[in-house]
Order: sequence, then C-alpha cells, then structure tokens
Amino acid sequence: MKIMVTGAGGQLGQELVRLPREDVEWIGLDRSRLDVADEEQCRAAVAAIRPDAIIHTAAYTAVDRAESEPEEAYRVNALGTRYVAEAAEAVGAKLVCVSTDYVFDGQGTEPYKEEDAANPRTVYGRTKLEGERLALEACSRTFIARTSWVYGAYGANFVRTMLQLASQHSVLRVVDDQRGSPTYTYDLACFLTELAGTERYGVYHASNGGECTWYEFAKAIFEISGIDVRLIPCTTEEFPRPAPRPAYSVLGQRALLRNGFKELRHWRAALEDFLKPRK
Repeated sequence: MKIMVTGAGGQLGQELVRLPREDVEWIGLDRSRLDVADEEQCRAAVAAIRPDAIIHTAAYTAVDRAESEPEEAYRVNALGTRYVAEAAEAVGAKLVCVSTDYVFDGQGTEPYKEEDAANPRTVYGRTKLEGERLALEACSRTFIARTSWVYGAYGANFVRTMLQLASQHSVLRVVDDQRGSPTYTYDLACFLTELAGTERYGVYHASNGGECTWYEFAKAIFEISGIDVRLIPCTTEEFPRPAPRPAYSVLGQRALLRNGFKELRHWRAALEDFLKPRK
C-alpha cells in the first residue's frame, strides 16, 4: 500500500513515515514540499504520486495564535483539507483526516461519543470542524480520526516541555482542572495506518485509554523518569490564554470497537514505553 503523508515534518507526520511497515510505501511531504492550502499544488502532488491512501496530518495547530489569525487557520485547516480531499477523490485514494478534541466545547462530564454534537469554542476548533465537514463532502472514502493531548519523539509537546523545565526548575506549577487523554504518536500512527488499510469509513475517536489532568500527567512523567521535582497543582484561571481550553475533552472510543478495532492502550502504559529509553 502506498501512503502519502501531508505535514510529514510535524510530530505525527514524522512518526508515521518512520513506522516500520513492510507492507507500506511511505511518501512524506512536509510544508516545504506541499502547501496544502495551495489547490494546484495539492492536485499536482496527489496526481503524480497516485497513493492508495493519504493520511492528512498537516494543520495550523497554534491554538492561541489562531485567535488573532483566523483567516490563516481557516486557509490551512479548512480549505487545505478540502483541497487534499478533492485531490484524493480524483485519483480514487482513501483519506484519513486527523482532527481534534477541540471540536467539542469541553463542558461535558463523560467521554464524548463520535456522534455527539460538536460545539467548538476556539478558532482552531471551528476551522478543524469545518475541515472535517469539507473532507467528508469532497471525498467518498474518508475517515475522520479525532485525537487529543498528542506527544511523541518529534516536535514540541507537553512531555518534552516538562522534562526540559524539570532540568531548570525544582518547583513547577501545572494545571489540575483540565481533564483529557494523553496520546502517544506511535500508538496513533499504528492505528491510522491500520485504518487506512480498511474501508470502514466514518468518524473515529483515537486517543490512548483512561484520563487524567495535566497535573496528573506531569506527575506520571516525573515518577516514570525518576525525576525529583515538586509539583504544585493550579487552576486554568491562573494561566489565562487567548484561546479557552476545554475543561473536559476525554474522547470515547465506541466507533473503534463497533468496527472491529482494538481500543488504544491506557495512556500510562504508552507513556512508560515512550520514557523507557530515558530511565
């Protein structure tokens, strides 16, 4: 299977193209090789490669900056997704579109189901939701995979930030009133690749199992790494940001089970695997 990856320079894109799969030929295009918001570039690149599937990870992910750059966020997350979807449809390719927990308002108290009504509160969330809609409209072979709290070996993320801060400070304050599910890029990449090999189209939630707060996540990072640092829980209000963060963004995985997939493993087990080399 020939799989094209957009946004191959990002943390999930890099994980995908390095995934050791003998049955997959990876073709990764980073931003320098493909601007997804350029319709002609998308059409030409997909027509030249003629992939069996496209895993679309390219996105405008600067959640706070998007509040002051809504047009740019829309250009990449909505229009860019549409152009990729149209190009995929033109060559008969499947499309795996990576989306986000930010399509929900974060006011829930139990894991969000795939069919729950979306109600994004940020520019980022609204543009990603519009990208979902346009992808499903433009490509008849579309999978939507929403995920949350992503971290891994490549790029900036919470785990790497915590490890860096712990090397500089003996006391850290971490938010304890936002709850979600950390997701390891390796586990996510494996699932997306498996998904691309099927024809079970539709919307999926794909995060590691279980849930925690950012404070609990940080505590686990330092426990597993054997790092002695004092953690102080704090509230979201103590760290105001331009874009409101969802208080609760745990994603239920009913669609995975309904379509014969296994749930992603518990977030703590995935974190332990990721941190093993550091211990």
